[in-house]
Amino acid sequence: MRLLQYILLLSIFIWGVDSLNAQALKVGDKVPAIVQNSLTGEKIALSSLQGKVVLIDFWASWCAPCRKENPNLVAAYEKYKNVDFTVGKGFTIFSVSLDMKQEAWHEAIKADSLIWPCHVSDLKGWRNEVAKEYKIRSVPASYLIDGDGIILAINLRGDALEKKLRKLTRKGWYRFWQ
Repeated sequence: MRLLQYILLLSIFIWGVDSLNAQALKVGDKVPAIVQNSLTGEKIALSSLQGKVVLIDFWASWCAPCRKENPNLVAAYEKYKNVDFTVGKGFTIFSVSLDMKQEAWHEAIKADSLIWPCHVSDLKGWRNEVAKEYKIRSVPASYLIDGDGIILAINLRGDALEKKLRKLTRKGWYRFWQ
């Protein structure tokens, strides 16, 4: 009987440790689906952007580093939104807010001129269902995905995002040597 209890406890421990060590998303993985509400309550799905290069951006109105990064995102969006890439047609941003207050979220979008159309949240803060599924532990956090939803890069900031997007616009073998 003790052996059975020992085996049961050991299996529970191993299962628990295994679930704690669940692998975070990495380059080359397909991203999980996202469907959350916009500011107007309309459901927006990440899959609606299939075929485009998309930056999935996890942020919050109260996050100073997020707000500091927003001008870089706006510049990248304006520059690349209509560009044909080697891995998708056009570029957009899918913003997932970890806010809990809709008014603060809305005001930050306006104040920072976040002009792309896809802004979503479930207004649960750190308990945001998508953030939990993506294993987001800090913000800002981002995933650059291709037109098929495959992760190309993680947590690109500032010039790094612009450089990656520029590299993806190149055609043929030449882009592999850059």
